[in-house]
Amino acid sequence: MKIKAGIIGATGYAGAELVRILLMHPQAEIAAISSVSFEGKALSEVYPSYKNLCDMECKTQDEVVAKSDVIFAALPHGLSQELAAQCDKAGKAFIDLGADFRLKSEEEYQEWYGGTFLDKELHEKSVYGLPELFRSNIQGKKIIANPGCYTTGAPLALAPAIVGKLVSTEGIIIDSKSGVTGAGRKPSQGSHYPELNEGFHAYKAANHRHTPEIEQTLSTLSGEKVTITFVPHLLPVNRGILSTCYARIREGVTFGQIRTAYETFYENEYFVRLLPDGAYADIHNIKYSNFCDISLHHDSRTNTLIAISAIDNMVKGAAGQAIQNMNIIFGLSETTGLELVPPAF
Repeated sequence: MKIKAGIIGATGYAGAELVRILLMHPQAEIAAISSVSFEGKALSEVYPSYKNLCDMECKTQDEVVAKSDVIFAALPHGLSQELAAQCDKAGKAFIDLGADFRLKSEEEYQEWYGGTFLDKELHEKSVYGLPELFRSNIQGKKIIANPGCYTTGAPLALAPAIVGKLVSTEGIIIDSKSGVTGAGRKPSQGSHYPELNEGFHAYKAANHRHTPEIEQTLSTLSGEKVTITFVPHLLPVNRGILSTCYARIREGVTFGQIRTAYETFYENEYFVRLLPDGAYADIHNIKYSNFCDISLHHDSRTNTLIAISAIDNMVKGAAGQAIQNMNIIFGLSETTGLELVPPAF
């Protein structure tokens, strides 16, 4: 019997991407979808590309929960906690693509998102769902905080060096560039075509909400508090995130040791592709896929590791990773429904 999946917020970009991937999943089926903005409308009316593929009508949130084994919430922050409680009470798995369960510190959540933990016990039940780093925590759990896009690509780029104590945890700089879909479907001045096209700019420098989430992951991996400098940029493309991460190599550590550490760390990770020396991670090569490409570079003059990762922010940075988490929860191979081949051109 197939897993019955429900999507709340199905008409946003992440929600629509969940639909696209779940339609191809051999062991799951979409049971119900909801959208506050388009309730009563067929999804194919909102996204004509789904004509005859998903003509399902957007129902209420309660109907989605009732009909589903697993509920994906593709909602803005602040809207998932009550929904998670509803799913928990009903014994349903809940995967949150928003930010409500990502931070373990309520103080940090208040500082960066302006909210509070409505049910602390529920937050204790939740786990952070970045499978390549925290797989054992996810197994057997039912409330999953699906990481954000920047907070997937950057930690994967740095994890082996941090875990192996090969680089200093002080002075880490993360410079990331994202496609405009990361801003969501709701129109804004910054994503307006004449403003975006043929431009390239940083935003929320050293003040982006993903900063504490990246720091939380790196701190967990290192066993000590890690503080980073994080600057995101907006690319005039639809998809992709390229993260260039800089970390000072510890005295006595060679670049060869670092490459060996990365090869060992990721040797059994299907979705992480470590590129050979001289190659560069490129968002072109991972589009529409759940892959994370990583390239390693050495600035010998300053003895700095430059680790570059490329992901599709809508797949590995959102919907694909959420389905990867679903596969873990239900005991499936993590690659099930996710063997998506990036286009060659």
